[in-house]
Amino acid sequence: MMMNIEPPAAHVLPLPTPESSSDELFRMGLMYSTGQGGAPVDYVSAHMLFNLAAMRGSVEAKVYRKELSQEMASEDVAEAQRAAREWLAHG
Repeated sequence: MMMNIEPPAAHVLPLPTPESSSDELFRMGLMYSTGQGGAPVDYVSAHMLFNLAAMRGSVEAKVYRKELSQEMASEDVAEAQRAAREWLAHG
């Protein structure tokens, strides 16, 4: 008889909320830019998070956003900027 074994719960990644501090947003950006904590490497999400952190006053996030944008295609940067605007509009 086969045993029905439940797979382990997927690692839940933190998501930005309207209450997220610049530090939290910056840390989330780092996770997505480097793949830390089981996050997929996702430069568009990382850029969006650095952008939001920069808007909330993170100087570090501005530096990382600039460096990251140099590694990205211009259409990906535009997508990240659009995502940040949408998040701000609905957040």
